[in-house]
Amino acid sequence: MPQLEVDGAALTYDDEGPRDGDGVPLVFVHGWTANRHRWDHQLDHFTKKRRVVRLDLRGHGESGGSGRRTVAELAGDVLAVLDHLELDRFVLVGHSMGGMIAQTLTLDHPERVERLVLVNSISRMTYSRGRGLLMAVSTMVPFKLFVAANIQRAFAPGYPREKIREYVRASADTPQEVVMTCYGAMRSFDVLDRIGEIHTPTLLVHGYHDIQLPVSQMLRMAKAYPDAVVRIVDAGHELPVEKPEELTAVLDRFLTDRP
Repeated sequence: MPQLEVDGAALTYDDEGPRDGDGVPLVFVHGWTANRHRWDHQLDHFTKKRRVVRLDLRGHGESGGSGRRTVAELAGDVLAVLDHLELDRFVLVGHSMGGMIAQTLTLDHPERVERLVLVNSISRMTYSRGRGLLMAVSTMVPFKLFVAANIQRAFAPGYPREKIREYVRASADTPQEVVMTCYGAMRSFDVLDRIGEIHTPTLLVHGYHDIQLPVSQMLRMAKAYPDAVVRIVDAGHELPVEKPEELTAVLDRFLTDRP
C-alpha cells in the first residue's frame, strides 16, 4: 500500500497494471466521504491491459490529513501524486466531488488530460431543494445522522438496504472535520462559465435517479462542453457501486472510440 507525504498528509494510492499497456494510464478520483475502493470493478477490469492509478483523497479512506477548503487544493493533492508517479498524460475519471477535482485539473493542465470522464458530477454546485434543506440543518443534528441521511439518499430506489448500511458506516468513519470542510469546498465550486475552455474529449455519465446532483444540472453543464458525450444510466448518485459493470462498459466504449 504505497503512500506519498503531501503537505503533512500521507496519501494512500494504488498504481497497478502494465506500464507498457494499451493507451495512457487511467486515473480515478472518488467523491465526498468515499474512498478509492469505489473503483474496484474498474480497477479489476482495466489493469488487465493498461496502467491504473487511484487514491484516497486527504482525510478519506486510508489517507491521513485534515480537509481541504477548496476543490483547487484537493486537485493539488491529486496532481502531487501524479507528478510523483511521473504521469505526464492520462485519462482522468472523477465521481461527484472527484469530478469537480477532475474538471479543475483539466482546466489548469489541459495538455496532460487525454480524455475526461465525469460520473455523477456537475460544474456548478447547486443543491436540490431536499439536499439544500438537509445541508441547512446539518449543524443541528448528530454528525452520524447527517451522514446517514446523505448516503441513503444517494442510491436509487430498490438498492439493497444492507449494502446501503455498509456505505453509511464507511462514510461515517470519515472525520467530521474532513466531511464538513470538503462540503464547504464543494459548496463554493463553480467553473460553469469556464468549461467552454475544455476541448478534451469528455464523457458525462449520470444516474437517472440521482437526486443529490440531478440529471437536469448535468445537462445544463453538457451544453457548455465543446466536445462531450452524454450517457444516462438507470442508477442513483452512487453509479460506480450501483451499476459497476455498466459503468465499466461505458468507459470501455469511450476509451476505444476515436477522438
